[in-house]
Amino acid sequence: MSEDRFLDGLEVYCVGGAVRDKRLGWPVYDHDWVVVGASVEDMTRRGFTPVGRDFPVFLHPVTHEEYALARTERKRGHGYTGFVVHASPDVSLEEDLARRDLTINAMAESADGTLVDPYHGQRDLAARRLRHVSPAFVEDPLRVLRTARFLARYRGLGFEIAEDTLALMRELAQSGELGHLVAERVWAETEKALGEPSPEAYFTALDDCEALAVLMPELLEDREALAAALERLHCLPSSQVDGAPEQDDSEVGERRRWRWARLLEHLGDDARAALAERLKLPKAYADLARQAARTRALRLDSEAAGLSADQVLGWYDGIDAWRRDERLAPQLRLLALDAPELARTLGAAYRAAQAIAPKALLEEGFKGKALGEELDRRRQAAIAEVLAAHLAES
Repeated sequence: MSEDRFLDGLEVYCVGGAVRDKRLGWPVYDHDWVVVGASVEDMTRRGFTPVGRDFPVFLHPVTHEEYALARTERKRGHGYTGFVVHASPDVSLEEDLARRDLTINAMAESADGTLVDPYHGQRDLAARRLRHVSPAFVEDPLRVLRTARFLARYRGLGFEIAEDTLALMRELAQSGELGHLVAERVWAETEKALGEPSPEAYFTALDDCEALAVLMPELLEDREALAAALERLHCLPSSQVDGAPEQDDSEVGERRRWRWARLLEHLGDDARAALAERLKLPKAYADLARQAARTRALRLDSEAAGLSADQVLGWYDGIDAWRRDERLAPQLRLLALDAPELARTLGAAYRAAQAIAPKALLEEGFKGKALGEELDRRRQAAIAEVLAAHLAES
């Protein structure tokens, strides 16, 4: 850092996640920097580009990493945005660290590697404890979600939420402050948590502090079903989406979508729709959850009384398999987790039904409504034939 001419003469510290994860042996992907004793004019004169909307943040001229001026915050209003920020050369590093949520996020490292730890974050790292920095924790309701998300990340290392911190989270949940969080922020934290090693810990933590009842009450309508759903978060329809950390962004996104689908697949249509509307879910998440719910319902029907060709045809229609055939294979893999023979049968039935081409029916003279009805009739007959053959084999 000292060899960087743009930083020469500045008091700069690495803060937050990079300091924490370095000491945990966790992968460090990003660095956050705090500059103490400098002004906006100092930074712009050195060639840094201002990008902060709510407080002074600058991009390094070469590395494009973010450098923020040391600042303090004072609550004035509701929610996570109701803060007045003060950033100036007279704000100390300790004052800047004091505004952070958890002690493990309130550590800094100087250019020579010296740890600055006024709130005993290193002690809490050793104790595997998520603990708030100060009572000001309750000023920001988003910290309830962030703390739960950190638990989802580090539960496998033995971390727990400190009892007094959990009490503050509960206080926030009971105060009505969570209601001031916009849906996009709630979903952003939830989506990140779905990608963590222990996503179930996120939802159990929110339940423990009574926040889940505020943010996602539909999940609490059946606690036994919720417990089973949380176990399903690690049972996904493809090993490729629940595997190693070197996966690319598309695979990580797929894992998150499947975990959300598995969490919701036992819910009814109305409950899923209510959650989707409240959280402003991306369409890909809502669609996959709906498909997974249909697949679960089909499996339960099969276990209860067997399946008719009409039910199977309805399932293909419900997941839009005729127009979007790429949807079928993932749902068959999902089905195979609990009913592998049924998955094989439905795969064969689909191939048989798909072989009936609308073009051939047109050539036979079917048109309009009659064409659709005849296509369904013949597809259903093909499905019935496969079902009967597989039933006879078993």
